[in-house]
Amino acid sequence: MTPPSPSTPLPTRSPDAVRAALLARTEIAFLDVREEDPYAQGHPLWAANLPLSRLELDAWGRLPRRDVPVVVYDDGGGLAELAARRLQGLGYTDVALLAGGLAAWRAAGLELFRDVNVPSKAFGELVEARRHTPSLPATEVQALLAGRADVVVLDARRFDEYRTMSLPGGISVPGGELVRRARDLAPDPATTIIVNCAGRTRSIIGAQSLIDAGIPNPVVALRNGTIGWTLAGQTLAHGQGRSHEDVPVGDLDAARDAAADLARRARVARLDARQLADWLADTDRTTYRFDVRGPEEYLRGHRPGFRNAPGGQLVQETDHHAPVRGARIVVTDDDGVRAPMAAAWLAQMGWEVAVLPHDDEAFTETGPDRAPHPSPPVVKTVSPRELARWREAQPDDVVVVDVAPSGTYVARHIPGAWWSPRARLSEALRTVIPQARRVVLTGNLGLLPRFAASDVAADLAAQGRELLILEDGTTGWFDAGLRLETADPRFAFPRDDRYRRPYEGTDNPHAAMQAYLDWEFGLVNQLDRDGTHFFRVLDPAA
Repeated sequence: MTPPSPSTPLPTRSPDAVRAALLARTEIAFLDVREEDPYAQGHPLWAANLPLSRLELDAWGRLPRRDVPVVVYDDGGGLAELAARRLQGLGYTDVALLAGGLAAWRAAGLELFRDVNVPSKAFGELVEARRHTPSLPATEVQALLAGRADVVVLDARRFDEYRTMSLPGGISVPGGELVRRARDLAPDPATTIIVNCAGRTRSIIGAQSLIDAGIPNPVVALRNGTIGWTLAGQTLAHGQGRSHEDVPVGDLDAARDAAADLARRARVARLDARQLADWLADTDRTTYRFDVRGPEEYLRGHRPGFRNAPGGQLVQETDHHAPVRGARIVVTDDDGVRAPMAAAWLAQMGWEVAVLPHDDEAFTETGPDRAPHPSPPVVKTVSPRELARWREAQPDDVVVVDVAPSGTYVARHIPGAWWSPRARLSEALRTVIPQARRVVLTGNLGLLPRFAASDVAADLAAQGRELLILEDGTTGWFDAGLRLETADPRFAFPRDDRYRRPYEGTDNPHAAMQAYLDWEFGLVNQLDRDGTHFFRVLDPAA
């Protein structure tokens, strides 16, 4: 379909109209197209972050129905209109601007939330408030560990987060695996299970999952996670490698029965393949499909059309995986534990969710999860070795600009390369980066630079400058045996594409950690003021 002409005015929807759609629980994709850091400084509860810089890479995977109602906004600066036009070019037919942008939402007195993955974090706080999830402070947990008490610490984060910093002796058990593996890791019912994450949400949800699933052991969350541990002046371990995968999977019958019962109580539907086909044929609804197993399992075989979203992270990052509020979600696994557990939590978060039972014969695809995206534009390329020769012969004749995520650039980049966010690349080339005759764009694998090239091709051609893409990106440069560096970064603009999370890394200021905890404690009150969440925490007696 040919998108509307850029001269055609874009429709608008008022803040009240967007809020009315959220209250009516009709489908809407409410998108903040700024970079992640400004988004994290303040946004509506159900606004999902889909930066303009990555629209072509992410839109088709995160917004699978092309006629879903989409409302985009920024906080001034013109990004929203550019994003709306680009979405139209990607085939979306019902795209509108938020009238007045974020300023109008704020002026209407509507609630703004800080941080990322806020719906899940706010839900976790509500779960603790309603269910009184038991927890222990860091000092008591350390005393138990020091006294060699009969306890086991299960870290509910991703393995990479656990490896960066974790409680001494902790075992990596990502949240979606907890109910499936707890009996194997704590076979004695007298052993106390302590669930931790970096802050609060995954500790709370993980501990409550075990309690709701009837694990016979005493279960507690580490209060305030590794942040609380650090604020108590206690030392975290780094580089640990213990994983639930080190222990064989035992009998899953009890976990399977408990997960199925929880899903039933949460009013989770069960679909067969025919019913799923009916859902997918419904052109008026968005249906997300997720395989909630781990990435390695997914890689070895999965159902076609199902994206990989491990259960704990799906519950933790629902706004990322399913930005269309009001959509349906279908989850599947191969054991009858992980999908019902994830579905039970999603249902309590107000989603219409169903479980598709396992079928060995349906796992016909292999390989890692890959988001669908349009074919990138054809752009003239240069090989790594040819670029290296150019730079050696005439260093002032060529400039390299990296449009990868800034964290990837900082970790390794071509010596002398500049970094710019894709959304500001044109401005960077006009005002900051040296005016070399040849401009070579790079990124980690070279895909994003091809889309970015279309943003600046006309301007550079008018200036008589040559635009090229580095073949296979920075990875290709490394594979060619050429040197990369981490020192001397050249930032065209401040790094705002990544929000500095107070609960990640090892060098966060204590004041920032405490402020984060204080913010989490206030989320339940914010939910009440906002009024659009539809969370429904299960009564244990139900």
